[in-house]
Amino acid sequence: MRVMLWKKVPLAALLLMTQTLFAQASDQVEMADRLRADGKIWVVVLVIAVVFAGIVTYLVRLDRQIGKLEKDVKLKKTADIRS
Repeated sequence: MRVMLWKKVPLAALLLMTQTLFAQASDQVEMADRLRADGKIWVVVLVIAVVFAGIVTYLVRLDRQIGKLEKDVKLKKTADIRS
């Protein structure tokens, strides 16, 4: 019982520390307000969109390649069975 308690104490301490960090956060995000005021928020949106499009493109290509490999393996298995 004591061993389990000592394992939970560091976790509780970390949780209490994060509460103080959240309490210090202000209601307004100054960086976002500044980016919006300068018109640079669109640069951030564009970068996020490009990264997202790149990830989607990569996943689609990967899916096609895996599908092709699965088809080749399936054809090879059926050819081996018939031989």
